[in-house]
Amino acid sequence: MGYPEEALAPEEVLLLHRHPHWKMLFWPAVTFILITALAGFAAGVTARETDGTLQTGLLLGILALWLGIVLWRSAAPLIRWKSTHFIVTDRRVLIRQGVLTHTGIDIPMNRISNVQFRHGLFDRMLGTGTLIIGSSSEDPLEYDDIPHVQKVHALLYHQVFDVVQNNPNGGGLYGSAGA
Repeated sequence: MGYPEEALAPEEVLLLHRHPHWKMLFWPAVTFILITALAGFAAGVTARETDGTLQTGLLLGILALWLGIVLWRSAAPLIRWKSTHFIVTDRRVLIRQGVLTHTGIDIPMNRISNVQFRHGLFDRMLGTGTLIIGSSSEDPLEYDDIPHVQKVHALLYHQVFDVVQNNPNGGGLYGSAGA
């Protein structure tokens, strides 16, 4: 049983599970490549220009600095990306994030008053965008970097305004279980 299934109630149907778009990982990947190249260059110069315990100390210092920067600027964003979940079921929208401290928002389908999306030229080229969910009791919630935001928007619109209004007792994407 995977993560989204653990968050579901009995008889709740998972319609969509996504992580944020991979564009969140672009700068961490660039940082990893650059810092690795710089550390390799520094290690090469150190190995050529020094010897003995000074060389060992400098190489360990370069390794420690490289590891610290990689963990801070590359590994942490990757873990943050992997631990962020955008989930749509036949009953609600769930957003879960966090590794050590978990946060979550659940929006029942019958509380959603409107669904919008926004994406500029760059987002359209990458196939991502911002999903805006208007709730009947709160300010709209915005979720950035949703992959295939237009398809997610269409799915939510169908769930909220077609399925729920035509069958107020729920029943998922295809109507009630007895149909």
